[in-house]
Amino acid sequence: MKPETAQETRLIIITGMSGAGKSSALRALEDMGFFCVDNLPPSLIPKFAELCAQAREKITRIAMVVDVRGGEFFGTLSESLEDLDEMGIKPVIVFLDADDETLIRRFKETRRRHPLSPREGVLEGIRMERQMLKEIRSRAHVVIDTSNLSPQNFRKYLADKLSFGAGLETLVITVITFGYKHGLPMDADLVFDVRFLPNPHYVDELKPLSGLDAPVIKYVMSSPVTGRFLSRLKSFLDFLLPQYVTEGKSHLTIAIGCTGGRHRSVVVGEYLKEHFKTQGRTVVVEHRDIDRAETGG
Repeated sequence: MKPETAQETRLIIITGMSGAGKSSALRALEDMGFFCVDNLPPSLIPKFAELCAQAREKITRIAMVVDVRGGEFFGTLSESLEDLDEMGIKPVIVFLDADDETLIRRFKETRRRHPLSPREGVLEGIRMERQMLKEIRSRAHVVIDTSNLSPQNFRKYLADKLSFGAGLETLVITVITFGYKHGLPMDADLVFDVRFLPNPHYVDELKPLSGLDAPVIKYVMSSPVTGRFLSRLKSFLDFLLPQYVTEGKSHLTIAIGCTGGRHRSVVVGEYLKEHFKTQGRTVVVEHRDIDRAETGG
């Protein structure tokens, strides 16, 4: 394949846990103008990409799902990725995940069996699949936890993660705010704990509000500790981001956690969003636990 042809090819490989939303992702990409293929054996990926580039009307936007349904063929994925690299094609690997409880519920709702558990229970199949996908998950450019995403939000989230309109070569930053009592985000690259900041949860008039409300923002930001922390955090991230870009990373997920995910983490997450925007960076913010009934700040 000619180098200039390879550079024109935008290839997205969708993989991840069964039941995490790979079919939904493929339909969303098809609606965005991608030529989509489901369950292609990994060994055929380089040849398929070459055929698309050599077609009379070049197909330069390709998306495909590759997962454990391919059986023994799935083990050849690493070799195929190396072949693509030699061809000058750098695919974006999107890994979809969800917590075990969510996956089990989805299988029960659809009444479908897990591809790795014809006899064993669904949970055993999920555990086997996680082990099989360990290596490809570590190589993914984008990891999305779909546990709490509705189908509508998932489509928007996917588009934001892939930075359509801004180009896949741009470093996309996702800031997730969360509550430690609800668990760590699975797709975080960096995690910062802000539970040491003043907690509005213990102020009666602030407790029902969130970190998006002005009184809560003022309360958290007025602390000298907050100012010193944010100054150091900005400097640290401003140092890190160019290093990630140099290494070819296309997406970075920064998680900010407090006790309940409603007050302090949201204030800090919104602050970082504005900071990154002033630098002209592409940033997506998700306040994962802001609407949880039980919170702790």
